[in-house]
Amino acid sequence: MSSPRSLRLTALALCFGASALALAADNKITPTLESVQVQHNGQTVTIQRGHDLNATLPDAFQKTDRGCPPFCVQPMTVVEGVETIGELEVLNYLHRMSQGDKDILLVDSRTPDWVMRGTIPGSVNIPWNRISRDNAGTFETPREADTFEQTLRDDFSVIRDPASGALDFSKAKTLVLFCNGIWCPQSTANIKTLVGIGYPLHKLKWYRGGMQDWLSVGLTSVQP
Repeated sequence: MSSPRSLRLTALALCFGASALALAADNKITPTLESVQVQHNGQTVTIQRGHDLNATLPDAFQKTDRGCPPFCVQPMTVVEGVETIGELEVLNYLHRMSQGDKDILLVDSRTPDWVMRGTIPGSVNIPWNRISRDNAGTFETPREADTFEQTLRDDFSVIRDPASGALDFSKAKTLVLFCNGIWCPQSTANIKTLVGIGYPLHKLKWYRGGMQDWLSVGLTSVQP
């Protein structure tokens, strides 16, 4: 026969177990925000926090030691005038996009092999090396320069005046750029390149935490 003490312990365990299940089932983003719906590759995706209390980060984001360079800790401000933002601001931009704002683009600056492991719903992958130039501000090949121009025109709505050759940023999109995390230099390289060609500072936003922070708080990711 069970003792009164063991019965009390069993009751407490059941109580805490039920509380944990309730907590997992009611895991909001903020006290007033439960989820955000976005469009990703033509499909509706609901971004929310996970409900598994035993969930952990994927193996690729559990490492703490990475060689620098290239994996150096990035500053809080990548360029003066470019706003550094967090998860809630990214979600706000995604909500605006889902409401029909076509002047915002969430850019995953990582290479495709990383994107295949998961990305933020609603983002587009524009690998960092497609729009980054070397320290002299040039490209190794004419093809790279052509790809850069195409990305500016087709993805960012930046056109070049045929007469003067100057870039016209009057209809440029607001770009929210991210990569793997605070140790990843890919999105910072893109931002510096864009600032260097005159992209308006107020139209550049940097999600510094990137995928590692996104996943660390249990937010939804998608694979291509």
